[in-house]
Amino acid sequence: MPDRTYVLIDGENLDATLGTAILHHAPKPADRPRWERVIEFARGLGRPDVIGLFFINSSRGDTPWPFVAAIQNAGFRAILLAGTGPEKVVDVGIQKTLEALVARDCDVLLGSHDRDFAPQVEQLIDSDHGVAMLGFPEAMSGVYAELGVRTYDLEYDAKAFNQRLPRIRVIPLAEFDPEEFLD
Repeated sequence: MPDRTYVLIDGENLDATLGTAILHHAPKPADRPRWERVIEFARGLGRPDVIGLFFINSSRGDTPWPFVAAIQNAGFRAILLAGTGPEKVVDVGIQKTLEALVARDCDVLLGSHDRDFAPQVEQLIDSDHGVAMLGFPEAMSGVYAELGVRTYDLEYDAKAFNQRLPRIRVIPLAEFDPEEFLD
């Protein structure tokens, strides 16, 4: 059993989903996840050693340095990537990292909704790695469910937000609490 879990965060994807599909406006700092809670959540999954990798597109030269400092303080390694063409630099960086992890004895928690990682996730599964997704299940690409990959909810499982998000989601009956809807 591996002792290490890698947490890979597709920040662009999670932020876009939060802003477009949930908040319906650009997220403000108070709206965003508390990333240190994601690291703690990953530790709670049973592996003592967690390495967080947060991928950021720095192609335009406007690297958000205060945000980089904040995610580093939360326990992540900032991976600033730049491209010169139309490639999706964050996606390519995550794909390359997932491919490199096939050779390591580890589990992977991938924070993204993007289906572009399915081939690499399938390769990890075929290599007997533990793999799970992290995000908003209602926005998750269905390809991961087809692969049998568990999805953790960034809000409800990782408890990464300071306030309840205005989400409409399917609630498993065993988790339904009518009190949440009566106030």
